[in-house]
Amino acid sequence: MNDLLTIRNLQVTFGGTQAVDRIDLSVAPGEVVGVVGESGSGKSVTMMALMGLIDAPGKVTADQITFDGKDLLKASARARRRIIGKDIAMVFQDALTSLNPSYTVGYQIKEVLKLHEGLRGDALNRRALELLDQVGIPDAKSRINAFPHQMSGGMNQRVMIAMAVACNPKLLIADEPTTALDVTIQAQIMELLVKLQKERGMALVLISHDLAVVSEVAQRVAVMYAGEIIETNHVPTIFSEPHHPYTEALLAAIPEHSRGAERLAALPGMVPGKDDRPSGCLFAPRCKYVVDDCWKGRPSLFQLDKNDPAVRARCIKPLNIDVVVEGGAR
Repeated sequence: MNDLLTIRNLQVTFGGTQAVDRIDLSVAPGEVVGVVGESGSGKSVTMMALMGLIDAPGKVTADQITFDGKDLLKASARARRRIIGKDIAMVFQDALTSLNPSYTVGYQIKEVLKLHEGLRGDALNRRALELLDQVGIPDAKSRINAFPHQMSGGMNQRVMIAMAVACNPKLLIADEPTTALDVTIQAQIMELLVKLQKERGMALVLISHDLAVVSEVAQRVAVMYAGEIIETNHVPTIFSEPHHPYTEALLAAIPEHSRGAERLAALPGMVPGKDDRPSGCLFAPRCKYVVDDCWKGRPSLFQLDKNDPAVRARCIKPLNIDVVVEGGAR
C-alpha cells in the first residue's frame, strides 16, 4: 500500500533559529499516527508547515512532500488550496482562540462548506446541522446561531472538529485537541475523534504530549526532541521496548511506568537552545548512555529492522535491540 502522506527532510527556520530539522514522516491511508514530545519540541510547527501556515520570517524547505500521489512542493497555490482544508484538515488546540468571536459557529461551518463543497441555500443549512449533530452537539438548531463565547470549551472543540471533517478529509491532524479541557471532556473529545476516524476511514495524526492518550489511540508513534524526530515505532512496542534514551526517559516519567518507585524519574539538564546546540547528538548532554562518538556528528534516523522501515531511532547505541549502527551521522 502506498503512503497517503510522505515528508522527507522537512526543515523550518525562524531567522537564525532551526525550529524543525530533518523531519521524515509517512502516514498510510486510514492509519493513526501519534506525534509526541514535550512543549517546544516542534510537533505543531511540523504540521503547520505541512498546512502552509508558517508566515514570514519563517522559512520552510523539504526534499519531498507528497499527498495522495500529488507533489505539494510543485503544486500551484491554487492546487494546494484545493487540498489543504479539504483533503487535509486540522483541528487546532484551544478552540476558543481559533474560532472567530465575531461570527456564529454555524456561519463558520458554512464558510468551509461553501468554499470547498460549493453548497448553498437549504443544502448548506442541512449539512451544517448534520455536522453539529454528528459531533454530538445537542439542540443543533439553536446552537448553530450561537457565538463561540456562548458555548463551553468542549462544545467549541466539537465545532472545530465539525469544521475539520466537513469535507470528508483523507487526513485529519489533531493538534493537542484536549488542551484546557477537564478530564471528563478530554475523554469525550478523544472518543469522538476515534469514532469519526473509524467511520470515515480517514488517516489521523494526533499531536500530543500525553503518552497515555497516544498509547490508547495510535498504531504508530513518532517521538520528537529539540525539533527532530528521534524515534518511530509501532504501538505497543515503543512503550515496552523504547530504542532511544529520550523515549525511555519520557516513559520513566509516567506513573504507570514507574510503579514501585518512590519518586518519578527526572531528566537532568535542559533542551538545547539556538546558542547551545551540541555539534553531535542533540540529546547527548542529557543522556546517561553517552559515549565519545555521540559528540562527533548528528546521527541519522537509523532503520533498526531491515524488514520494517517504521522501526527507527536517531541513536548510534539504540536500546533494547541487538543491532550495530554504522555511519549515518551528518
